Amino acid sequence: MSEKFLIVDGHSIIFAWPELRELHGRKTALARERLVKALTEYQDYSGVRVVLVFDGKGQAVSEMTEPGGIQIFYSNAGRTADDIVERLCARYAAKYTITVATADLLEQQTAISFGAHCTGAEGLRQLIEAARGDFAADLKRRRRDL
Repeated sequence: MSEKFLIVDGHSIIFAWPELRELHGRKTALARERLVKALTEYQDYSGVRVVLVFDGKGQAVSEMTEPGGIQIFYSNAGRTADDIVERLCARYAAKYTITVATADLLEQQTAISFGAHCTGAEGLRQLIEAARGDFAADLKRRRRDL
């Protein structure tokens, strides 16, 4: 079985989740931090590698990764997060199992055309909640077996 990746269009999800949209209205960094935290937990719970992509404005595509953390990419000026997501799908969907999380239907169709799976904003929320529940159940079972 190939390694699994979840590629998330950050701003698409932020604007689709009311609680993150509200945070973004107050301070963009707060919404990003909350999404990063939720996706880092998802990666820890599920074992699925997470790549989070935001629109950026620098000269080059930039990446931030902390040891054990998720990969975070910022697009460069003149490119969008969609461009990065689509490029990742085109390059890696044949080799890995990729799911793209975005509320953008056109981006979903493009990702599917490259062989990726897709989920919308609420589907992503359900993935995170299911992984959190599975982790809690596993932890409870392990404690009971001690």
